Amino acid sequence: MKKEPTPPYVFHSVSELHKALGLPKPLHPLVSLSNYQDIRANTDEIAKGMMTNMYKISYKKHYTGKVRYGQSYYDFDEGGLCFVSPNQLITESRPRGEYEGFTLIIHPDFLRPYPLGKTIKNYGFFSYSSNEALHLSEKEKETIMGVFGSIGEELALPIDQYSQDVIVSQIELLLNYSNRFYNRQFITRKAANHDILTKLETLLADYFDSQKPLIEGLPTVQYISEQLAVSPHYLSDMLRSLTGMNTQQHIHNKLIDKAKEILSTSNLTTAEVAYQLGFEHPQSFNKIFKRKTNVSPIEFRQSFN
Repeated sequence: MKKEPTPPYVFHSVSELHKALGLPKPLHPLVSLSNYQDIRANTDEIAKGMMTNMYKISYKKHYTGKVRYGQSYYDFDEGGLCFVSPNQLITESRPRGEYEGFTLIIHPDFLRPYPLGKTIKNYGFFSYSSNEALHLSEKEKETIMGVFGSIGEELALPIDQYSQDVIVSQIELLLNYSNRFYNRQFITRKAANHDILTKLETLLADYFDSQKPLIEGLPTVQYISEQLAVSPHYLSDMLRSLTGMNTQQHIHNKLIDKAKEILSTSNLTTAEVAYQLGFEHPQSFNKIFKRKTNVSPIEFRQSFN
């Protein structure tokens, strides 16, 4: 009989998570900042799989292991900052031993009365995975640690009518610094990212040169990111930093290049070209072609006659 998978540990509150980890009671019911060295409970079972309905921002140093997030892994061999959104499965694989760092836990209800409650979803790194942790320089680390320290100091004060305003602004500052530092990481890792860009171009060229569009339809951003072993959000953000275009725009550009090639070298009707490229409806092909080239497929073909 096939063994049923062990269900993950699910935590619905900050206090519940603190209790499971053997941490002191949180200073605020909806947000907490914890030092990993303060964990007293045996977390081996929890590490096999856990979920929370909260945001989690973690910095880990001297960590020799990997953290599974969804279907991929964060690689912390160099230490780094990672971001987890609510209701995501997290598992860890690491040898026993201590490591340093902090975790900021934020319940969505804490942010709900503020604009950040809605805009936090716009920070794409909450959807990053697969070796996409933010690796900080020493100066950046000082900045991030400073924000963590400010949040910790505010949490240690008696709660008053301004406490939530101050902490929310500090959380937003942390996220904005992270945006800046991720952009720096895209630049400093430009050589590696150019390798991904080259693989993307080859992948799209091979796809449109095969029968896959006719059989499977147009390639999706999800399909492309899986083939390149990066998350969709990370791929689009990285490409935008290199080329000014996201993944969908790269797909459309390669699609138009292939469409021009077919239109100028074959007698296929525009409907047949559309089907060959993976469109279910020729009208959709005509619309995107004209939007990208300012002429219809028929007008483009006529320009060669």
